[in-house]
Amino acid sequence: MSKKEDSRGKKGSHQTELYAEVPSTCLPIVYSPEYNITFMGLEKLHPFDAGKWGKVIHFLKEEQFITDEVIVLAREASEADLLVVHTARYLNRLKNAILEGSREWSLVVATITEIPPLLFLPNFLVQRKVLKPLRTQTGGTIMAGKLAMDRGWAINVGGGFHHCSSDKGGGFCAYADITLAIKFLFERVEGVARATIIDLDAHQGNGHERDFLEDRRVYIMDVYNRHIYPGDGYAKRAIKRKVELDWGTEDMEYLQKVELHSEGALNEVRPDIIIYNAGTDILDGDPLGGLAISPQGIIKRDEIIFRAARRRGIPILMVTSGGYQKKTARIIADSILNLHRQGLIGEEAVEGAGPSHVPLMMSKSVSSGAMFSAI
Repeated sequence: MSKKEDSRGKKGSHQTELYAEVPSTCLPIVYSPEYNITFMGLEKLHPFDAGKWGKVIHFLKEEQFITDEVIVLAREASEADLLVVHTARYLNRLKNAILEGSREWSLVVATITEIPPLLFLPNFLVQRKVLKPLRTQTGGTIMAGKLAMDRGWAINVGGGFHHCSSDKGGGFCAYADITLAIKFLFERVEGVARATIIDLDAHQGNGHERDFLEDRRVYIMDVYNRHIYPGDGYAKRAIKRKVELDWGTEDMEYLQKVELHSEGALNEVRPDIIIYNAGTDILDGDPLGGLAISPQGIIKRDEIIFRAARRRGIPILMVTSGGYQKKTARIIADSILNLHRQGLIGEEAVEGAGPSHVPLMMSKSVSSGAMFSAI
């Protein structure tokens, strides 16, 4: 373990497998085949592409940017890991079915995922086929948080469940991975005292906003369509830099606002880490996002955020969050490839980077549809 952190944390926290050492030969890109939800076709009843994460990895391999050997394999978050943020009552509600006669009804999971037929399936299958993938993505985000501090950047190809808070899920978000990643860093990594969340998913990130409402260590910038899910006025009080968009916002206006406000946010408070929620549901034609950003606009948006982080020497963790069209996986892959071409991510961030220091390139000195809500 690094001198900066250990598996039990600075305050004698629980033992975790998520902060295990990662070989220096790996890129800080976290993924597991367990991310993908395939369940007798029922996943198709929600507009979310429940296999998009594997498609992103396929495209990155096709372009010869990564191989299986350099990917960091995500581990499933344990119950003890989840209890760092979640209440035992909430986790029990996810775990336990409602008994009626001889049937077990997975009401809570069916409500969170917005796939009503899950009600009629055996609870053990729902746990294995739906919640386990989401727990693995959550573990991936926590792992990527430590990797970002070690290497200067990290990407979890999944995660970004920004509608889930400590005691409530929704919008296909069952676990509060963003909150968990930040809390793990605060508890376990020396020198991490402030975090900035830049949430650019089309939907308001009400989950992490509720979790950090009274926490001055966390600065939240949120850019979202003001007219869609969740419209959580209470959670909005946590947003330090709020940018509300109208239906059909296009590239020019959007990118100007993203650049202006991300620069403003990072100039206002210098964090020890940026958590970047890079939802692709801003894409023109997305059934839930209601915005009109082009694929090129999404790629440019991600470049703006990574460039702002690198210019200031701030480690950055990216999660992929929402995106409800089949072509979003290709766009995510293209964006990652562009970040590499621009020199903002890649092997140069790994070479010479041990877990006890930040690499030179990142030196610390220097969402509603008619029927569905969404990540």
